[in-house]
Amino acid sequence: MANDNIGILHPGEMGISIAASAQNTGHTVHWVSTGRSLQTRERAQKRGLVEVQSLAALCETCPIIVSVCPPGAAEAVAHDVLAHGFTGLYLDANAISPQRAVRIGQAMAEAGVAFVDGGIIGGPAWKPGRTWLYLSGPEADKAAACFAAGPLETGIVGEAIGKASALKMCFAAYTKGTTALLCAILATAERLDVRTELARQWSHNDSEFAEQTVQQVRQVTAKAWRFTGEMEEIAATFREAGLPAEFHLAAADVYQRLVEFKGEPETPALDEVLLALLRSGVDDV
Repeated sequence: MANDNIGILHPGEMGISIAASAQNTGHTVHWVSTGRSLQTRERAQKRGLVEVQSLAALCETCPIIVSVCPPGAAEAVAHDVLAHGFTGLYLDANAISPQRAVRIGQAMAEAGVAFVDGGIIGGPAWKPGRTWLYLSGPEADKAAACFAAGPLETGIVGEAIGKASALKMCFAAYTKGTTALLCAILATAERLDVRTELARQWSHNDSEFAEQTVQQVRQVTAKAWRFTGEMEEIAATFREAGLPAEFHLAAADVYQRLVEFKGEPETPALDEVLLALLRSGVDDV
């Protein structure tokens, strides 16, 4: 599959890094510019992605399409691709529940499209050993070959569609779910006027935990808007597995309360973060 044209939907902060690994492997990466933001255009131009004006043109030009979009849009994006007659290999690398991945895979199979389920663990893939794209499905090896030169790492977890998404959901359930829990704990401690005492008690057990928690909560704010949909997908995954969904529905609520920090270039002070969390709670009453 060397030197194939690959289409990326869409080159956001994560998507552009996935595109870079495909370029490193010898592929030419295309993107659809219509309706995208100035920031997306600048990213695509900086990395030398080939601009096309429509999804129809992308489907005609590229035998491989990779979807990296907000989880709530994943299914609609997939159906838009099918509506334009795409018949190549489609890699869904979104943070979606395994049951949603199965639905997309079934729709692709009915249209004669080779489908690969993917789940990304880690941040944007600019350094080796930091970001993994797990893949499942009969064509997973072909998808993995697209990124062989890295720095994106790939791993194949089987032929069953949904398995890669399941791994992503379980991993993020802890990492991002824990951060949401810490946000809620600090906001509750602030409301009840025991935050200083809580930090002191944490420090008795682990001298660095209190400060690490503060930094973790502050640093999640800029990307929290992306995690709301992911927590809802995790909740659906848990529900399907017979476990309570409410843990991560609450986490989705926490992240939604931080949406005002989207796109902010500076990390906010902890007091600003707690104010946003608590203000949203009052507004919801």
